[in-house]
Amino acid sequence: MNAILKPTLYEQLLDLPDAMTGEILNGELYAMPRPSGRHAGASSVLGMRIGPPFRLGEGGPGGWWIIDGPEIHFIRNQEVAVPDLAGWRRERMPSIPEGHRFEIVPDWMCEILSPSTVKKDRVVKLPMYARYGVQHVWIVDPLAQTLEAFELQQGRWLLIATLKDDDKVAVPPFDAVEFSLADLWA
Repeated sequence: MNAILKPTLYEQLLDLPDAMTGEILNGELYAMPRPSGRHAGASSVLGMRIGPPFRLGEGGPGGWWIIDGPEIHFIRNQEVAVPDLAGWRRERMPSIPEGHRFEIVPDWMCEILSPSTVKKDRVVKLPMYARYGVQHVWIVDPLAQTLEAFELQQGRWLLIATLKDDDKVAVPPFDAVEFSLADLWA
């Protein structure tokens, strides 16, 4: 009798259509369509605001890699997250990996909420990010026009900032440069 081998969750993730993004969180495969325009716009502008000063050192301290939608492997091919943005201090990750797997835990991650992902981002991903030692997480909600910033302290999230509408953003770990939150909604 021949056994039929069921594809692994990671093989299933790789087989998703191009229009889908997949994650493996707590042993479960999540698949979602590409983000909406509002979601992608907020993510893109946030990357534009922190990328030049923190990645390139233009008007800021530099020293970071800021990456859109990286495939983070907390456990290779078993615990895989795809945040909207992630950042690594260059002293912890001196170069960007050649392949698509990022296996060094980011120093900062950002999730842009969508109505279809809010529960997963808050209830599944936030605790997982704490478990793996991500030091800072930002949660951006384009519909509510808010940004919540969390810092990991003693294995638990501490809410360090709640911003709305057109508040000025100067929040760790990117507090060396200020920008208007309204830029994300424009």
